[in-house]
Amino acid sequence: MKTNTVRNAFKMKLKPGFEIEYKKRHDKIWPELSSLLSETGIQDYSIFLDEETMILFAVQKISTDFDFDYLPNHPIVKKWWAYMADIMDTNPDNSPCSTSLIEVFHMD
Repeated sequence: MKTNTVRNAFKMKLKPGFEIEYKKRHDKIWPELSSLLSETGIQDYSIFLDEETMILFAVQKISTDFDFDYLPNHPIVKKWWAYMADIMDTNPDNSPCSTSLIEVFHMD
């Protein structure tokens, strides 16, 4: 069966001591951000925390025609990044420092 989505995974880093705050902010994710992510082709999005290293592991399904350049320039995303910048490792533009991960195994 052909799928219109692919899995995308990446890692980010949370600053120590902000585990509860990170979860609290995501439990109350802004509806406009959630809608934007869905509208641009992101679905089935999860973020996991390794408490030993403070590494956040994110995995999502994205549409095969997902535009990786669109979201980083959207005002809602920029506002979210600024909101999260105090508790995560970030770049100068407040985007999370992230590293793409390569899938080496998958089982349905």
